[in-house]
Formats: sequence, C-alpha cells, structure tokens
Amino acid sequence: MASKTGGRKYGKAAGKSVERAMRRKKRGTLKSGKGGKGGTVKSRKQAIAIGLSEARKKGAKVPSKRSS
Repeated sequence: MASKTGGRKYGKAAGKSVERAMRRKKRGTLKSGKGGKGGTVKSRKQAIAIGLSEARKKGAKVPSKRSS
C-alpha cells in the first residue's frame, strides 16, 4: 500500500468507500452508470472503480485517474 518514498497512496476513507462498494456488489445492489441507471455490476474490478470514484467525489485521498 505504501510507496518507497513513504506515505499512503490511498487514504483510509478511500478504502472504506471501496469496501462499501464491494459489499453492495455482493448484495447485488451496486449499479453502474449515471444515477445507477445502468445494469447490476458483476465485475470485481468495476466495483473497485466505482468505490474509488465515489471516494474521489467525497474528497478522499485517491490518485487521479490514469490517462490512456
């Protein structure tokens, strides 16, 4: 979790947000898309991405998205 230069890449709040998203995925209540209009999320990676996105909106310590 910590980089060689020290410090955490992701804040504790970000981890909590991802954890919450994973629980919602497990229950089958996690939806993708704007306002949850998309389908139910099945992918673990997608659940993590949604959790990090929510953490970002709340202002948690999350590195910015990688540009492709």
